[in-house]
Amino acid sequence: MSAGVSLRPAASDERVVLENLVQLYCYDWSELVPLDVGADGRFAGLDLGPYWRDDWCHPFLIERDDRPAGFALIQSRSRLTGRAGVFDVAEFFVMKQLRRAGVGVAAACAAFDRLRGPWEVRQRDENPAATAFWRRAIGDYTRGSYDERRWDGPEWTGLVQTFSSG
Repeated sequence: MSAGVSLRPAASDERVVLENLVQLYCYDWSELVPLDVGADGRFAGLDLGPYWRDDWCHPFLIERDDRPAGFALIQSRSRLTGRAGVFDVAEFFVMKQLRRAGVGVAAACAAFDRLRGPWEVRQRDENPAATAFWRRAIGDYTRGSYDERRWDGPEWTGLVQTFSSG
């Protein structure tokens, strides 16, 4: 893993840290899709409830030098087929000032190592930077041994990379 970068499960008492990082994530997304802040000046955010109550949802904090750097929300259920035992990167975020410094790739590879088995990594068409990032991260991790295809269905539309870790 890149020096000073860690990926660790978010503890329940760190929920506010994750919620604050989600605000930055939503702000980034607001450049790509229509997202507005509410009257309180905050984005509606993501429903993080399942990550604190459901065994198949895994919230991770990404840190660099023991400071918050981002998060990874992983589900052990396919978003595409609903099949259990397939790891899905539901959401992944690295703060802008830490991008292109190896933080994201290190965190992604740590997640792949931590959760062994089949993976699906999806990107929306509105975010070509994410596609470039995931092709690089997964390509490095698998040494190019992954599949990529377009998925057009009611549950998802966009590119999907599939591979197995471990």
